[in-house]
Amino acid sequence: MKLFHAVQPLLRKPLRFAIACAIATTTTFSTAEAQSGAFIVGNDRGGIIGNRVNEIRRLKNSGQRVEIRGNICLSSCTMYLGAGDVCVNPDTRFGFHGPSFYGQPLEPQYFEYWSEVLASHYPQTIRAWFMDTARYSLRNYHTVRGAELIRHGVRSCT
Repeated sequence: MKLFHAVQPLLRKPLRFAIACAIATTTTFSTAEAQSGAFIVGNDRGGIIGNRVNEIRRLKNSGQRVEIRGNICLSSCTMYLGAGDVCVNPDTRFGFHGPSFYGQPLEPQYFEYWSEVLASHYPQTIRAWFMDTARYSLRNYHTVRGAELIRHGVRSCT
């Protein structure tokens, strides 16, 4: 709790503040996939939203294809859905939840701001569901399979 109070002044500067959703991120590449020039997302447990925004901006600007192929894509990993040229594996489990500071609720204005940042990376139908439902879960994931995202217009990698 001391850490939360120590960084509370940072919460007043939302552009500098990066919300941590998870710690471990793993992206795996096979030789053939790496040679194809695609950015392959393996089992990715999420990370800091601000860092992910920058990575997605870079991918989008480069026009690089993003293939989400791992078993899981949790938390800020789901933001890759807004990376431009994206496809998903139908079997990948996507875990959505709202913004927090290591599981601690944010002040309402920052909760709204970071919810909008997350939602801006989702297709419209997913965005609406996220804003109405998933963002209110801070410690648990709303799990959606890639096949469901494909039914909502996301391209399949298969």
